[in-house]
Amino acid sequence: MAPKSVCIVGSGNWGSAIAKIIGYNVQRQPDAFEKKVKMYMYEEIVDGRKLTEIVNTDHENVKYLPGIKLPENVVAIPDVIEACTGADMLVFVLPHQFVKKVCEQMKGHIKPGAVAISMIKGFAITGGGIQLISHIIAQELGTECAVLMGANLAKEVAEEEFCETTIGSKTDSTGQLFKDLVETPYFRVAVVKDADTVEMCGALKNVVAIGAGIVDGIKQGDNTKAAVIRLGLMEMIKFGEEFFPGSRRNTFFESCGIADLVATCHGGRNRMLGAAVVESDKTIQELEKEILKGQSFQGPLVAREVCSMLEEKGLCDKFPMFVAVNKICQRVMDPKLFISCLRNHPAHL
Repeated sequence: MAPKSVCIVGSGNWGSAIAKIIGYNVQRQPDAFEKKVKMYMYEEIVDGRKLTEIVNTDHENVKYLPGIKLPENVVAIPDVIEACTGADMLVFVLPHQFVKKVCEQMKGHIKPGAVAISMIKGFAITGGGIQLISHIIAQELGTECAVLMGANLAKEVAEEEFCETTIGSKTDSTGQLFKDLVETPYFRVAVVKDADTVEMCGALKNVVAIGAGIVDGIKQGDNTKAAVIRLGLMEMIKFGEEFFPGSRRNTFFESCGIADLVATCHGGRNRMLGAAVVESDKTIQELEKEILKGQSFQGPLVAREVCSMLEEKGLCDKFPMFVAVNKICQRVMDPKLFISCLRNHPAHL
């Protein structure tokens, strides 16, 4: 079979970290993959220069992943249609709120037989409730779409610190293809068929991580944070049972589940947000500009989306942590009351 061409759709810090892996891997497997990797990058001006120009000349995403060199065969392209045309494999790493709009632009330009993978941690809310991002990609583009989620903090991956990840794929062949594309000695991949649960974990762990950050902000210790992680995992499993029938409990103990939850509650940006919400009276939007310099905190969006579904089904009492995190992010609940939701959690009754 002819070598497959790869397009990365997105270029933030996680997109750039995975671009480093893919750029090197395709060069090591010339019979399987084309050498040139196209990366769609939303154009920005940084210090008077186009960001795509900086990446293609200096091979570094100085705004979102500074200090990390990208392979020279990764080419940043500001036009998503130009980037995706002719690609056999599409790797989605956009903020989840932009996926539908970008897919609408790509529609009609996708190569027949192309396959996709979503590395995006979030949900979409539609008239029918929560929708998984991989399902939106599959529906919009008419492609099979796998998912990749795990304890994969972008900076650590980019610095080649060992970690694991989980690919969820409905077919063995697509799962193996993407495993070949991204696995390295420091980035180990497990493939499972429970794709929806893999993706759900990647979204919900950001909500729990805000709770862990709130604990840090109100100066509680590791014991309290451990309670947040345990109770948060229980709410994640319960959410799967309520909204994703067929979820397998074993999947929550893959890297996409408990490992990603622990890593994010100790080192992720949503944990940082939880602490900042306690220590500051600024809005989420103001904190995004101050801390992330243009990128988005996914946790507050997911919390709001999740709580809208819980309210619709009258299930808020069963998910007190998710509800409390949403209220605190909306500034309608005092963060100091967060401990009460832990103390009175249904798990203790």
